[in-house]
Amino acid sequence: MKDTDLHGILEFLRAAEALKTATRSGWTTAGQPESVAEHTWRLSLMALVLHAGFPEVDFARLIKICIVHDLGEAIGGDVPAPEQALRPEGKAADERRDLLQLLVPLPPAQRDEITALWDEYENASTPEARLVKGLDKLETILQHTQGANPPGFDYRFNLSYGRRYTEGHPLLEALRGILDEETERRAREGEAAR
Repeated sequence: MKDTDLHGILEFLRAAEALKTATRSGWTTAGQPESVAEHTWRLSLMALVLHAGFPEVDFARLIKICIVHDLGEAIGGDVPAPEQALRPEGKAADERRDLLQLLVPLPPAQRDEITALWDEYENASTPEARLVKGLDKLETILQHTQGANPPGFDYRFNLSYGRRYTEGHPLLEALRGILDEETERRAREGEAAR
C-alpha cells in the first residue's frame, strides 16, 4: 500500500471516529445516550454469537455489513425510527450521500467495497444483508428494553418496529417474541410510574 493510501485511510478513520459521539434514541443502563458506535459494536457481537443459527450466511460478509451499515451517520447523525416514519423520502438518500462524503479519502477499492456493502444492506439484497437488517432492529429493541430510558419513553413503538425484517426465520422470530414480552413489561412499568 502506498503512503498516500495510508494517509487517506487514516483521514477516513479519524472522520469515522464521530460515530463514538453520535447519539441514538436509546439509553444505556447507566442512563447515558447510546452512541452509534456502541450500537454497531453490539450488533456485530449479536452476529457473532448467533451466526451458527444461519449456516447459509457468509459470516465474514455478515460482519462487514454490520460494521458499515451506519457509517454515514458519522456525518449526518442518527435519525430515530419514529422520525424516519415521518419522512416521506426516508433517510437512505441522505445517509448514502453522507457515506460517500466520508469515504472520499479512501483508495478506490476500499471506497467501492464499503459502498457496495452499504447498498447491499440498504436494499436487503442478500441473505447476509437481510439478516443484518433483522439483527439491527432486534439490537435496537434490546437496548430499549434494558436502557435507563427517560420518563414517557414510547416502548410500544418497538412492537411493530422493523417486524418485516425479523419475520421468516425461527431464530429471529423467537428473539423477537422474547423482546416483545420485555417491551410490553417495560411499557406497563412506565405507565404505572406516571
